[in-house]
Amino acid sequence: MIDKNSSQVAHSAKRLQLVVCKVLQREAYFCAARSPNVVDVVLMEQGLHDEPDRLRAEVQRALQRTCDVQGRPYDASLLGYGLCSNGIVGLSSKILMVVPRGHDCITLLLGSKDRYQEYFDSHRGVYWYSPGWIESGKQPSKQRYETLLAEYKSKYGDDNAQYLMEVEQTWIKEYNWATYVDWGLTESEEYRRFTAQCAEFLGWDYEQLKGDPGLMQRFVDGQWDSSEFLVLEPGEKIAEDLTEEGLMKAE
Repeated sequence: MIDKNSSQVAHSAKRLQLVVCKVLQREAYFCAARSPNVVDVVLMEQGLHDEPDRLRAEVQRALQRTCDVQGRPYDASLLGYGLCSNGIVGLSSKILMVVPRGHDCITLLLGSKDRYQEYFDSHRGVYWYSPGWIESGKQPSKQRYETLLAEYKSKYGDDNAQYLMEVEQTWIKEYNWATYVDWGLTESEEYRRFTAQCAEFLGWDYEQLKGDPGLMQRFVDGQWDSSEFLVLEPGEKIAEDLTEEGLMKAE
């Protein structure tokens, strides 16, 4: 069994299952392709974090798998989620399970929970953009606004639609930044331009932030230092750790 406090791994390739939100699919496949291990990427529906109980149920179902489609056992299940509104608290696996210590998926895009926290503290009201988030079609934008307005008009009429849009847009006042996390992957320029246009439409400031694949790469490479990852023995459950540097623990 792997020592929880060690970043050293065996030299032989391991067979790993990476359960991750579809919003990270580009980054997950990018790192998996470069890993010395055999990594099966299992994509989960985007948006589950909006329903923590459903996220927990769906991800737990995925974690029940302990072998690949050919019956070869996995050495570990990698859970590519942060706490995500406590949606992963209570999850467990019958095999070794590894989880990055982070609030949400942006930690994996930025490369560390410390970098995430530093940026969050210095940019109050930040809304994150990335390829996967933009492709989901749910990011605040002119296009989303116009689509939602047309939907409301067809259902409720013009006057009611305008009122509903005013209610819908009240949360925008809580944000000040549209920040694009750039890994330099395909179509980065197009996505940067889209995010800048969203910021202009919404009245927010725009910033581009260079992403860091290091944390995700160490995740799939099996370099599970205890400061960055929680390693759970078979049967152990994820518990929230309210200390600032812990974020989560096993129970």
